[in-house]
Amino acid sequence: MNIISERATIGKNVKIGEFTIIEDDVQIGDNVIIENHCIIKENVVVGNDTHIKNFVELRSNTIIGNHCVIDSRVSSSGNCKIGNNVTLRYDSIIARGVEIGDGTYVCPRVMTNNLNTTKNQIGGAKIGKNCFIGTNAVLQHGISIGDNVVIGSLAFINKNCEANSTYIGIPGKQVEK
Repeated sequence: MNIISERATIGKNVKIGEFTIIEDDVQIGDNVIIENHCIIKENVVVGNDTHIKNFVELRSNTIIGNHCVIDSRVSSSGNCKIGNNVTLRYDSIIARGVEIGDGTYVCPRVMTNNLNTTKNQIGGAKIGKNCFIGTNAVLQHGISIGDNVVIGSLAFINKNCEANSTYIGIPGKQVEK
């Protein structure tokens, strides 16, 4: 059984699995697949040809582009912008205010943060186009990652990352340009 608001706009050829909640003013594009047990809060936009897998939660004001894959158990804290052709692999957490550029691939269990150590909201990371973020990487609040950046698995990124570079380690250090 699904709960779909009458104020949601659902495109053509959309498939919605079981036990999914879609709230007010959600806009779902054409040819979208939403699997089972998903929660899509108010004012979320999902672009055309996007696939949202099981147990995904997209909080208010999340915008997802076209041709994206949102894997199982991904969570968005809201006010996020995810570009076109983005893949978010399972168990990733996309903090409030994160922006992800077109063509970026986020591996499993990546965590972003939007709070500083005094619990003030600084804003989430700004991730450029065509980036690769490795498994279990942590991206701190308020940082910018340029286009075509590779972040290694298990990296802790707490400073801006220069475009066309590779970063690894704790804390993340540039190893290639």
